Amino acid sequence: MRCPFCQSDNTSVKDSRPAEDNSVIRRRRVCLDCGGRFTTFERVQLRELTVLKRSGKRVPFDRDKLARSVMTALRKREVDPERVERAISGVVRQLESLGESEIRTEDIGRHVMTALKGLDDVAYVRFASVYHNFQSHEDFQGFLNAMDAEDAPGLPDRDG
Repeated sequence: MRCPFCQSDNTSVKDSRPAEDNSVIRRRRVCLDCGGRFTTFERVQLRELTVLKRSGKRVPFDRDKLARSVMTALRKREVDPERVERAISGVVRQLESLGESEIRTEDIGRHVMTALKGLDDVAYVRFASVYHNFQSHEDFQGFLNAMDAEDAPGLPDRDG
């Protein structure tokens, strides 16, 4: 593992422990050249995923991008970071378990909405407003009414 401070390959693991319900290994490392200390995480990856965007473009799945979008929806909300990380890992595991190497952005969005619904209603509505491309306050009101009516997991995706 390359040191993030001096770029040396001469690093050593000082401590390893499971994290995130034993689905991740957290490793504490030290650089033997500069003495810098840093943490890495090792995750199981079931398969390489490719995202099929609405435009037809295909891009490699990026877990960090998924995490950023979840964190944007959760901005200024008090949700335990461990719960958030478990939710993100759960979404990734679900996507990998679908059996397909190519996943549509709509499918990713549905899984994220389900995860956010279990974390925080405000974050859920924030994400839904982008996912469903709300254009007016009526769109928000309709979504909130649907949530109230059935304690809804969401509206049908905007493609139908």
